Amino acid sequence: MAVYVSIRGWLECDSGQLELLKNIIAEHSDNAYFGGWGFPAQPFNWTSYAFYGGDLQVTDVPWLRDQLTEMAALPTGDEDESRVEGLFLVTHEVEGLTEWQIRGGKLHEVPGSERHAYLGA
Repeated sequence: MAVYVSIRGWLECDSGQLELLKNIIAEHSDNAYFGGWGFPAQPFNWTSYAFYGGDLQVTDVPWLRDQLTEMAALPTGDEDESRVEGLFLVTHEVEGLTEWQIRGGKLHEVPGSERHAYLGA
């Protein structure tokens, strides 16, 4: 029986970085879980967002983690020197909840907060 991991979260970036994120996503579009990516239908204001939500077989988790690691390392995009930032809650059927924090150019994996435990259905 397959083990599943529920992964949901978002990335924040500028419009130029969003195009780079979409390029990275397109490079990894050969996976059945590709459809978990979503974007606002109409961009507005100054921050761009990319969302992901899906239940992946544990063997496919590196597919998404590798994308996020690549996205985290993107160069700063605007005059404010902003990097791609975000948060993903990762609920493993056996191992429980962790967080993938996208900050400082890297993906940081930390134990999930108890305040998010209700999401670990």
